[in-house]
Amino acid sequence: MDRTRNIERLAAVLADAGGRADWDLLEKAVRELAPRLQALAAHGPWSAAERAALQRLRTAHEGAAAACAAGAALLQARLDELCNNKEGWMAYALAGELESGDTPR
Repeated sequence: MDRTRNIERLAAVLADAGGRADWDLLEKAVRELAPRLQALAAHGPWSAAERAALQRLRTAHEGAAAACAAGAALLQARLDELCNNKEGWMAYALAGELESGDTPR
């Protein structure tokens, strides 16, 4: 039984989801990865072609992990920016309330 196509599909989903920053699809693919690989492994030793496909899967997984890390870093930078500008946003909101005749709470 050649499992290469199945392994290649797993790699393609990881690469696609990571490349498009589709975090929902990536989470689902990663969650399903171990059970699917275990099911494939139950069919006996890996052939040379299958081991090569597994290496490509590993590379796709590493790429997806790097995409996640980059996305997390961007999100953290945005959160830091919002936190650092919190006082300015609050002052701006308060000034807007005072200009419209509202009293601060």
